[in-house]
Amino acid sequence: MSIRLGDTAPNFKSNTSIGEIDFYEYLGDSWGVLFSHPADYTPVCTTELGRTAALKDEFEQRNVKVLAISVDTADSHKGWINDINETQNTSVEFPIIADPEKVVANLYDMIHPNASETLTVRSLFVISPDKKIKLIITYPASTGRNFNEVLRVIDSLQLTAKYSVATPADWQDGEDVIVMNSIKTEDIPDKFPKGHKVIKPYLRTTPQPNK
Repeated sequence: MSIRLGDTAPNFKSNTSIGEIDFYEYLGDSWGVLFSHPADYTPVCTTELGRTAALKDEFEQRNVKVLAISVDTADSHKGWINDINETQNTSVEFPIIADPEKVVANLYDMIHPNASETLTVRSLFVISPDKKIKLIITYPASTGRNFNEVLRVIDSLQLTAKYSVATPADWQDGEDVIVMNSIKTEDIPDKFPKGHKVIKPYLRTTPQPNK
């Protein structure tokens, strides 16, 4: 089963490091980040989970709930969390899903046989409150994720969900955005009263509307 942008995120019930959860119930009305790890007690994953825990306030400010997943057991996760907290000087409080039967990994197409027949790749999904897949980023097992980029994309997704804008290359929160081509140039002042620039008929920018 392949997962694509715009698909409904599959629901599941699973044991985790904090107990049994129903994925949809856990997310509630929040945005979600679900990201996979090849295995417990692996070095790159240890730094990734530590970094995610350190960004707890950033995710909470954006109304985002985080879940990690690996194919090891919940008991293994709990021991690994102790190592993460010790080595990364943090406190992991979000759940790590136990998926020894690879049920969730297969639901979300996290096993790429040409990379490994048994280990999950580093897949990351951003899920909107209506349970739609809004972002998919897949890294090889040897490369740790850039969580500043994850936060940047969440900022863009949340902004563009509310306003008829798009974000340009390397955009950061607070910078100018692009007015969607579905809006006529003569209608821009009514929709974006902060002003706008016409660089080309198809390229119009405006200050970020929610700042």
